[in-house]
Amino acid sequence: MKMILLGPPGAGKGTQAKLISERYSIPHISTGDIFRKNISQKTSLGIKAKEYIDKGQLVPDELTIDIVNDRLAEQDCKNGFLLDGFPRTVKQAEALEDFLRKNNQKIDTALLINVPSEFILERMTGRRVCPSCGASYHIKFNPPKSEEKCDACGSDIVQRKDDTEETVKDRIDVYEKQTQPLADYYKSKDQLFVVDGTQSIDEVFETICRHMESEK
Repeated sequence: MKMILLGPPGAGKGTQAKLISERYSIPHISTGDIFRKNISQKTSLGIKAKEYIDKGQLVPDELTIDIVNDRLAEQDCKNGFLLDGFPRTVKQAEALEDFLRKNNQKIDTALLINVPSEFILERMTGRRVCPSCGASYHIKFNPPKSEEKCDACGSDIVQRKDDTEETVKDRIDVYEKQTQPLADYYKSKDQLFVVDGTQSIDEVFETICRHMESEK
């Protein structure tokens, strides 16, 4: 089972990726994790990627593609994988398709967890964290018992810098510009499956499982 996971920031991709990976015994492959692993192990690809990251630049498509292809060639991907954060562009999607075709493989499903912008804004701007112990809260969906205080250690909870309304709106805008062409690309190939991400975690996962098992 070879899957691609698409969705806006705050859509719950990380939670669903973990559930999917466990259910179908396939590795969850995040580009961020691959970069960190290659950089920490000082591979030739990691050294090249670090040069761009240290300058605050995006890692070029060609290098990202090489790093992902290198990961997909590992033994644990033989029976499938779940890609998260790749591809981000149609060029990367075409390169992935080319790599898989050369290995007599193809993507089974590009899974898009769809969540309206206003829902994401409410979900992400309401998040709060405890800088002391790492506990997380939401002012509406999971508030602390005592206002602005961590239940676990009593420290003041805070809003992360990347959860402010302005930052979240910028991230959503970037995502929409990147992802719509990708969604259209996989839709044209009849590989796109859209899930309503406003449902509960369990409902989203059940919908995904029903689709995947109907595809077997």
